[in-house]
Amino acid sequence: MIKQNQRIMNTILVLADVFIIIFSLICAWFLRFKTTIFGPLGGHLSFESYLLFLILAVIPVYLFLYLSFGLYRPFRSHRTIFSEANQIIKVNIITFVILVAILFIIDEPDFSRIMLFLLAVFSTVFGITERFALRNALKNLRSNNKNIKHILIVGDNELALNFSKKIKNNKYLGYSISGLLGKKKNVGKEIDGNKIIGGFKDLDDILAKNDFDRVVIAISLEYYRYIDDLVESCENVGIKAEIIPDYYKYFPAKPSVDMIEDLPIINIRYVPLDDAFNKFIKLLTDIVISIIAIIITSPIMIITAIAIKLTSKGPIIFKQKRIGYQRKPFMIYKFRSMKVQNHNDEKKEWTVEEDPRRTKIGSFIRKTSIDELPQFFNILKGEMSVVGPRPERPFFVEEFRKEIPKYMVKHQVRPGLTGWAQIHGCRGNTSIKKRIKYDVEYVEHWHLGLDLGIMIKTVLKKNSNAY
Repeated sequence: MIKQNQRIMNTILVLADVFIIIFSLICAWFLRFKTTIFGPLGGHLSFESYLLFLILAVIPVYLFLYLSFGLYRPFRSHRTIFSEANQIIKVNIITFVILVAILFIIDEPDFSRIMLFLLAVFSTVFGITERFALRNALKNLRSNNKNIKHILIVGDNELALNFSKKIKNNKYLGYSISGLLGKKKNVGKEIDGNKIIGGFKDLDDILAKNDFDRVVIAISLEYYRYIDDLVESCENVGIKAEIIPDYYKYFPAKPSVDMIEDLPIINIRYVPLDDAFNKFIKLLTDIVISIIAIIITSPIMIITAIAIKLTSKGPIIFKQKRIGYQRKPFMIYKFRSMKVQNHNDEKKEWTVEEDPRRTKIGSFIRKTSIDELPQFFNILKGEMSVVGPRPERPFFVEEFRKEIPKYMVKHQVRPGLTGWAQIHGCRGNTSIKKRIKYDVEYVEHWHLGLDLGIMIKTVLKKNSNAY
């Protein structure tokens, strides 16, 4: 019954996706060929030709990639709409590239590439909307005790209690706890409103007399000697045993597993930007944004350079060693806002409010962050990103790594011109511990939408700690 329900759900999803793809193509075709928004038409194919291409190439490629990117997995998880939207965006980018490649191979010059781009845009927007609507419909259904799956928890410790609370606090997941197995002395007692219906050795009998959808093993390390027997009992009745490791607290929010032959290695920290596709998208975004920003701000940079030269002695650009991606040092660029100082003093001194070292225009360009504009060239060189943890000087890195747990985690991504910590007010003379908390959150939860939100808030937000 469960597998049948899942097959029905997957069929609905596939049909909904096919409808969205067809509707997206119709919208793209209409916008391209029934309006003049994108210029004159010129030579183009008939609508029937586009429909044929849709059936033979577009729909198969989309469905294959949706499957490959896990978009047909069950919704009974904490997978967010943001992570799903991220996958849909990836699918549409890859599909666009594949379809353009197909057109190049079959040598079809009259097929509108603009329409293909519009198809990707519409499919992304409509696809995310469709998943959001389905997700909310299922949540409402399960919150009303419909489409429920029943779980047996093997365990009566803190780990089992923690899992039980999460199931009860998230009704939309659609699970009901049918009972727990525990130590013999605890049989008959209740944990968080759930009765312990038997001991570990009673699993065979309990599975034979009841119909559970899932069996979750949540036992402490001292009872791991029973795991082989527990798993075998589940498999004897055709139920897949699932294990919550007692050491799960060391796992990241989204654990990943590498394999060396038949040995699994669990990565303790999940870094989305370790993924090659995510890394490519971020790099491409950085290059495009930095080029546009340099062009737009070039008059401001020229005026600032002239003002610095006329009002103080020394170089226009201030270079300083910082620690960046994978702990590698690089030279960060800024417009000089301070008087030229001793190199050894500069390595160890913080900028403070009403700093006497500032030049005549130093306060202004620091308050307005104009002094940071040359870092777009750092971004073009691949040393920095538009968004990421702010890089620090080697002296302070050595100090902070001794005092602040997880401080070095920030170096697992490229440093940024702005960041998650900065839009939360952690700039200048503010708490380093608080700043690192936000930096680690960014490293572990990166997605393209987060970068976009940070960039928008950076432009809108005024930071009083910049001096």
